[in-house]
Amino acid sequence: MLLAIDTSTGTSVAVVDHDGGVLAEAHSADPMRHAEVVGSLIRDALDVAGVRPSRLSGVAVGMGPGPFTGLRVGIAAARVFALGIDRPVVPVVSHDAVAWAWYRDGGAGALQVVTDARRRESAVSDYDGLDDAGLPVRVGGPRLVPNDAVPAAAGVRLDAALVPAAGIGMVAELAFAAKRLPLIEDEPLYLRAPDVTPSPGKRVLR
Repeated sequence: MLLAIDTSTGTSVAVVDHDGGVLAEAHSADPMRHAEVVGSLIRDALDVAGVRPSRLSGVAVGMGPGPFTGLRVGIAAARVFALGIDRPVVPVVSHDAVAWAWYRDGGAGALQVVTDARRRESAVSDYDGLDDAGLPVRVGGPRLVPNDAVPAAAGVRLDAALVPAAGIGMVAELAFAAKRLPLIEDEPLYLRAPDVTPSPGKRVLR
């Protein structure tokens, strides 16, 4: 059983189980208030699922692509929560969760997932169904593309305003069952450098 968190677009939290499916999910579509809502959404999801933190086997987290400020809130929350319960963090590509949910709900064929990367750019990933383990087959991306240059989708284009944490958790559960962890390195997929970088400082002369 996993707690799952994603803040790559809005904020989404879920509790999932490989056999039981999605036990609870809570979310906010606001792309600016991740830090204000993530704690209460975690509490709400656990309460609805009736699950104590000690029963969790890990915390799955969406690693992006997403803007720096929002994405780091969810990753930090997942790492701190996992540390508090002494469980591992399972990193997942956020677009994979969108694709998994779409195919689970009956989608078929080629899929292009697009999320807002701000600055008139989009993050784009391409998929071609689910594999034998039920995991989405990513054939391209994630990559950063100007909004007016997003390539025409080979199949369906899906503009996702919210990445479902339920998908994050279920992709992690399926990957664990198929012995495919880790799916990706435990590093955020920002796709661009942050706006602010540390100053190199000044040389002190003595």
